[in-house]
Amino acid sequence: MTKPALGPVGALLPVSFTELPPIDLQRESVRRLEAAGYGTAWTNEVIGGKDALVQLAVLLAATERMAFGTGIANIWARHPQTMHAAAASLAQAFPGRLVLGLGVGYPEQAANAGLEFGRPLATMRGYLERMTAESHPPAPDVRYPRIVAANGPKMLALAAEVADGALPAWQPPEFTAKARAELGPDKLLVVGVRVSPDEPTETAREVREHLAAGADHVEIMVEVGTDFATGIDQLVALAPAVLA
Repeated sequence: MTKPALGPVGALLPVSFTELPPIDLQRESVRRLEAAGYGTAWTNEVIGGKDALVQLAVLLAATERMAFGTGIANIWARHPQTMHAAAASLAQAFPGRLVLGLGVGYPEQAANAGLEFGRPLATMRGYLERMTAESHPPAPDVRYPRIVAANGPKMLALAAEVADGALPAWQPPEFTAKARAELGPDKLLVVGVRVSPDEPTETAREVREHLAAGADHVEIMVEVGTDFATGIDQLVALAPAVLA
């Protein structure tokens, strides 16, 4: 796999489980992040309330070069062939600017979708296999990176075997080093890191440690529940330190 040009540091759009920011505010915000120097913006997904891939379609069109990723797209939100078709369509429309991060999520998310959670490893393996099953009409024949949320050794091993990389989050640099060793040199390793907007020097140090440990890209995350506009302000303010 040719690794996409994500830049060393990206930003997760502020996450709220109580409200969805107006789309005009989202457009303005990703333009600000792009202007601040971030190479990539990431978004989360929940069951209901918003569709992460529709959201990224709007935001990709609102920016010129910034890449976007799902961190993560929830497998319970879409049939696997539909997930692939949507991602392939975006990858065709915006070449080199999409990374599809996939996660198995939690039992309650499967229940919300009327599905059974089952065994996470078998569920994720089966989902990845079914994504590219024959469909009518076929999905666009376009490659894009598929990476798996992997905070434990078993899911990390699965990512190394059947995906294009992994996306661990909230782990120390030692885990990043283990993940790089498991994945090998060629697969994509994105690492999610919680940050404190009041400690730019500490945030920059942590980012550097993960990059030195083998991450291709570090996704910085402000506190969940932070007001969207406030969180964007925090991410823009952190840019000079983390992108130096």
